[in-house]
Amino acid sequence: MLSVLAWFASVPPLWVQVAIASLWVGGVIALAETLNQSGHVGSESVRKIVHIGIGNVILLAWWLQIPTWLGVSASALFSLMALLSYRLPILPGINSVGRKSLGTFFYAVSFGVLIARFWDTQPQYAIVGILVMTWGDGLAALVGKQWGKHPYRLWGIEKSWEGSGTMLVASYGVCFCVLLATSASLNTVALAALGVAIAATSLEAFSKYGIDNLTVPIASAFVALLLTQ
Repeated sequence: MLSVLAWFASVPPLWVQVAIASLWVGGVIALAETLNQSGHVGSESVRKIVHIGIGNVILLAWWLQIPTWLGVSASALFSLMALLSYRLPILPGINSVGRKSLGTFFYAVSFGVLIARFWDTQPQYAIVGILVMTWGDGLAALVGKQWGKHPYRLWGIEKSWEGSGTMLVASYGVCFCVLLATSASLNTVALAALGVAIAATSLEAFSKYGIDNLTVPIASAFVALLLTQ
C-alpha cells in the first residue's frame, strides 16, 4: 500500500505522463465520435461533452506535473488539428466542415497561452482559466439550450438568463475551489472568485465566432491573479 501511495505522490516518467494524458483525451474523443454516430445526441451537446471532458485534462496535467514545453506543444498540435477540421472531415463529432465558429481553435490556443504564462510558477491561475471555460461555458450552453426560457440579445447574439446564471455560478464554484486549495485567505478567495465569475460571464455573453473560448480563460486567469496578489 505504501509503495502505491508513493508512486501516486511521485512525478512519473515522461512517457507515462504522455500515455495517461493521451488515454484521457483519446477516450473523450472516442466517446464523442460514438455519440455522434449514434444519432441520439445533438451535435452541439456532443461538442459540449468534449469541451468539458477535454478541459479537465488540465487537472490531470497538474497531478502528473507535465512540463511546460509538453503542454505548449500539445496545445499547438491540437490548434493545428482544429484548423484542419474546419476544412477536412477530421473528428466530425467535434467540428463540422465549414463551421463558422473558431471556438475549438481558440480553446486549444488558450491552453498554450495559459500554460506558457503560468505553469512553471503559478499553475493555479492556468487551471482557473481553463476550468472556468470548461465548466462555466460548457454547462451554460447545455442549460441554456435545454431550459433557457428567458432570452436576451447582446450585440446581435442571443443568450438566455438561465445560461448566463449557470455560467456565473459554475465559474464562481470552480474558481473558489482551485484558489482555496492554493491560498490561505478565505476572504481573498471568495472575492477573487466573485470577480472572476462576473468577468467570465460578461465575456461569455459575447461569443461571436467562438472568441469567448479565448477571452474567457485568459481574462479569468489574470483577474484571479490580480485579485489574489
